[in-house]
Amino acid sequence: MSGDLKWNKIAGAVLGTVFVILVVKEGTAFIYHNEAPEKMGYFVDAPEAAAGGAAEVILPPDWGTVMPTADLAAGEAAFARCKSCHTVNAGGANGIGPNLFGVIGGPVMHSSGFAYSEAFQAHKAQAPTWTLDEMDQFLTAPGRHIPGTKMSFAGIRDTATRVNLIAWLRSQGSGGMAIPAPDPTRQPGAAPAAPAEGEAPAAGAEAVTADAGGPAGGAPATGPAAQSTTQAAPVAAN
Repeated sequence: MSGDLKWNKIAGAVLGTVFVILVVKEGTAFIYHNEAPEKMGYFVDAPEAAAGGAAEVILPPDWGTVMPTADLAAGEAAFARCKSCHTVNAGGANGIGPNLFGVIGGPVMHSSGFAYSEAFQAHKAQAPTWTLDEMDQFLTAPGRHIPGTKMSFAGIRDTATRVNLIAWLRSQGSGGMAIPAPDPTRQPGAAPAAPAEGEAPAAGAEAVTADAGGPAGGAPATGPAAQSTTQAAPVAAN
């Protein structure tokens, strides 16, 4: 009889242990349940397909029209999200990202003493100047425009926000960079100009063409290719 009682106690202890383990497991799963994020922190920027599978044509901003009416206060507010990585005062120190005083119209690697990534160094050969279009394209999707950049920021999809931010950055030491005249080919409803025979397609099909632009602090380059290129937290960077 005592033997049966002993085995009953052992069986009860085993069952009790299993029960406790199951309770702890289910309780832990309930307490530390992970919900899928409603919105991903990084986006994959792909052109939306129009009817027939063709990519939607997106014209770059008409700077001659949008810059004079840009909201500088809104641009400064947008830059508030960049302050953890960038300074913008004259002579300001570099942080995680470079100082951005005078960045618009300046060279792509404009901040002396900052350790730019190899991706930026390679990109400089293609687009040596931070033109309005170049900055717009970079802010739209940094990782797409300069693959390999160290700036871990998804980008700004809203065009108005980018325009306001770029206009405000221009007011911080880049006032010498002239605003180009309005461009009818960039007005809503305008079709991208057809390239001449033997020339590469003009910028604007997806608003991602790079632009070398004019010299820092001077007037922008002239000709059909001038100013032809296109989310805020860290801005122009590394």
